[in-house]
Amino acid sequence: MSMPTGSEAQLNLVSLYTGAGGLDLGFEAAGFATRVAVEMDRDARTTLLRNRPGWAQPENGNALKLPAEELLRLAALERGQVDALIGGPPCQPFSKSAFWAAGTTRRLDDPRAGTLSAMLDLAEAILPRVIVIENVRGIAYREKDEAMKLVERRLVEVNQRHGTTYTTSVVFLQATDFGVPQIRERAFLISFRDAQTFAAPQPMTGEGTGRPLATAWDAIGDMRHNEEELRRLAPRGKWANLLPSIPEGHNYLWHTDRGKGLPLFGWRTRYWSFLLKLAKDRPAWTIQADPGPATGPFHWDSRLLSIAEMARLQSFPEGYWFSGDYRAARRQIGNAVPPALAEAVARRIAATLRNEKYTADLSLAITSRGPPPAPATPQEVVEEFRTLIGEHAAHPGTGKGPAALLRPVAEASAPQGGSENSDADPVDLGDEERSAA
Repeated sequence: MSMPTGSEAQLNLVSLYTGAGGLDLGFEAAGFATRVAVEMDRDARTTLLRNRPGWAQPENGNALKLPAEELLRLAALERGQVDALIGGPPCQPFSKSAFWAAGTTRRLDDPRAGTLSAMLDLAEAILPRVIVIENVRGIAYREKDEAMKLVERRLVEVNQRHGTTYTTSVVFLQATDFGVPQIRERAFLISFRDAQTFAAPQPMTGEGTGRPLATAWDAIGDMRHNEEELRRLAPRGKWANLLPSIPEGHNYLWHTDRGKGLPLFGWRTRYWSFLLKLAKDRPAWTIQADPGPATGPFHWDSRLLSIAEMARLQSFPEGYWFSGDYRAARRQIGNAVPPALAEAVARRIAATLRNEKYTADLSLAITSRGPPPAPATPQEVVEEFRTLIGEHAAHPGTGKGPAALLRPVAEASAPQGGSENSDADPVDLGDEERSAA
């Protein structure tokens, strides 16, 4: 196998399920060059073309049907010369969102799990120096580890057929530990061709690091919008006029009998992100790709986040452009890997491939802007919602709510839904550390 030599050689990569390029941008910042980006969504393809016209895109962006020979031709590389094959296969089969929406997940029985198999097929065909699979934590749940077993079994077969020694390391990383002002945990399955193991990068920010977590204020506190833009960002739907009565950093739980507002809802009877607002002095909660009209996080000024603000909260570089309307752009951002988190992983991989010392400084991390202004005083609840004042039953507890009672039915029907890369838990069933109230 031919491979790059010397620390000066630029590392290359082939990217599958590229989306808007969040994972690639992190690898780019760590010294990798994307030779080919495979993505089938039209808006995401346009986003990539506009921002990174040098990234070759095959006409057929469906990784399930793309011949490896075409990938190598576009990359101008031969088998064994690809440094990194990276990608985040659609994660609904393994996500908590799908579990709570349907009461179960079909995991490898889900047709969309074929994207993982397709990635492994292409890995065998091109034999990269390292394979990087990014996904939600659920891909490696110990209770249901079919995906992990699939990866390990397939790589054992590859090793037997080709004399390689692919060995897989699994790490779970929280984006806030790496200068991303947003709570978003991701799993990385990393397999080196020569049996090297992946040492997870140590947190750069947060407790014990000497650096504070990046906050929403650090990311978007300097962003301003004109009156027309603010009109377009006004909240919509049944609950829009209730949002100003909730303080920043809180959600609907403010208006329960255990909160400090009015008793309008039962405790933990709504989605966690229902009427959830950013706090200036904390990282943002996970930006979802396809939220409903009352799904946060909303801006502390009681409005939708702009595309530029969401991109900054994800640590996309300044000026990165997204194709399509608001919904299409939000979907791309919400489905993306935070580039700063990807950079931390990529720098560790680059150091391993080059046999060099790991450098922890991240060029894409959001830096501090200093203390934020004090929170604004919430408004009074408007008259239209005061009819809800009264006694409301709390959620009965984990395993006793409507979703739990539907699980036997859901296991038989297993309806599918949710965003391609959404890892937000859509139902708040009592996890105290996630409560905003």
